[in-house]
Amino acid sequence: MTFQVGEKVVYPNHGVGTIENISLRSFGAQQERFYLLRLVPNSLTVMVPFSHVEDLGLRKVTKCSEITRVLTYLAAGRPCCAHDWKDRFKENSDKMKGGSLLEIAEVFKALLIIQSSKPLSFREKKMLERARSMLILETSVGRSVTQPEAIALIGRALAKSGLAMPAAL
Repeated sequence: MTFQVGEKVVYPNHGVGTIENISLRSFGAQQERFYLLRLVPNSLTVMVPFSHVEDLGLRKVTKCSEITRVLTYLAAGRPCCAHDWKDRFKENSDKMKGGSLLEIAEVFKALLIIQSSKPLSFREKKMLERARSMLILETSVGRSVTQPEAIALIGRALAKSGLAMPAAL
């Protein structure tokens, strides 16, 4: 998969970023091309080698139609997850690393449901916040709306399943 300078992409488990540059670097006798990626949430700059794009799961921002599917899931879908928090944390970590917006929504909703009945562990609270911010940012970019509008869209979908949009930590 190739990307162009200026294109918005998703770096799994970190969020949306913009391709700022494509460069060529030499390592001894070998040359490697890199994407210089600036992540939106924290302005962190990351260099991603072309040869590792698929391994890392770098992908295009989710299309509007897929975001509609994610919002439908948040409104009606029911997550299933392990009861033991260690198993659940591993499953959720794998989903977050996978980078699919639907999987991020699954983690988000599952943790919201658990949080409504008992306190989350510190690590799960951090994961819930990361899933929340990634979901908001990608919905905002994919739908071409502001982040407050994305929060409202997600909040309305969650309300249909009896959940409330959590505030940012």
